[in-house]
Amino acid sequence: MYRMHKLLLFFVLLSACQTGKLSVIADLPKSLKEASAIEKAANSSLLWTIEDSGNKNNIYGLNLKGDIIKDIDVKNSSNIDWEDLTSDKEGNLYIGDFGNNSKNRDDFTIYKISDLDSNETKADRINFILPKKVKPKDFEAFFVWNGFFYVFSKENKSSMLFKIPNKVGLHTATLIEKFNLDGKNHRITAADISDDGKTIVLLNHDKLWKITNFKGDNFFDGKIEELKFDHNSQKEGICFKDSKTVYITDERDKGNGGNLYEFKFN
Repeated sequence: MYRMHKLLLFFVLLSACQTGKLSVIADLPKSLKEASAIEKAANSSLLWTIEDSGNKNNIYGLNLKGDIIKDIDVKNSSNIDWEDLTSDKEGNLYIGDFGNNSKNRDDFTIYKISDLDSNETKADRINFILPKKVKPKDFEAFFVWNGFFYVFSKENKSSMLFKIPNKVGLHTATLIEKFNLDGKNHRITAADISDDGKTIVLLNHDKLWKITNFKGDNFFDGKIEELKFDHNSQKEGICFKDSKTVYITDERDKGNGGNLYEFKFN
């Protein structure tokens, strides 16, 4: 069973709609054609990123100047459409290979990377399919929490939240709920949860949604705030720096973007 949530504009306004300034921290390397994620990992001082479909099956560790310090080839993987990164408290990094723009994929892969020190590594694989009667979806956003991955479909209007166990093997995803974040540009391009598990951020090209005061994984029963940015670009990556600050990346397009940003909120 799932619940249909329609989060209307008045609810968003009551949740204190704000406008915020992104602070540029660094330029991303021009060699990264399409940086599609950003993530911190325990026991690593670097920020990690990937490129999406058509690019190498590598993960890249950046410093805060935007320099590539580490370039790791994930030997037993293929980059069908890598879209997001997440990490656990043990420092494992997970790659979401679940992009599906053409809606022709019926199985999806999450790669688990445990070795961030070598130049070459192999990944464990977590595979999932969607429940029966659920049409193929495009995904760009997920995070891991309490032993499960939470994966958000990318839609113009009504989206779906799925749950997959963090265990090697093939799983059928559990549909948690349908939800609608009000607005014409509703598509979610990245997601993260704070280290204390109390705050979720969902990214869009011109805003993020901050979710707090939820119980269990009933995320959309919590307080939802729409935080608008002061400009629009193809933002594809987000992760927490601390409980009140996130890192954000956007892709380079015609000389614009290709930056690492900080964004602070209350």
